[in-house]
Amino acid sequence: MAIALYPGTFDPVTHGHLDVLSRASRLFEEVIVAVASGNSAKSTLFSPEERVSMVEENLASFNNVSVELFDGLLVDHAMHKGASVLIRGLRVVSDFEYEFQMAQMNRHLDSSLETIFLMPSQKYFFTSSQLIKQVHRYGERETGLVPENVRLALKKKSVLERNNKELEQ
Repeated sequence: MAIALYPGTFDPVTHGHLDVLSRASRLFEEVIVAVASGNSAKSTLFSPEERVSMVEENLASFNNVSVELFDGLLVDHAMHKGASVLIRGLRVVSDFEYEFQMAQMNRHLDSSLETIFLMPSQKYFFTSSQLIKQVHRYGERETGLVPENVRLALKKKSVLERNNKELEQ
């Protein structure tokens, strides 16, 4: 069976990510969660090491999943790891255009690398790391959309952010 890479920033990891990971882990012999170190256009709330740690803390129920940091082109990392499949999550139609472009570019760079799109459970269709960060930035409202370790990390970041704003005033 194939080795699959599940790449992303995972800033932070959500139950939606873990749902897609669960599906992928049943389909492939080995799944590597490839946490982007920050070379993307996205600005991140958590450091690369924090993001890796948050994912690692949620892998206890997976015996064929590992997590690691990567930098550079995803196709190069996939080749280095012997992966022949990329896992991407699709939630809503608006994800499709971006993911389609990325899949086509990856195929152009390495025609042996396949992209598989998996959809999370319906209850996570609207979940995104960006929305989660916005909710936590403006309060400590429980969403039930992130694992407990992530909720605590978001709470800590929110408290630090508020304290820094108070010091600036």
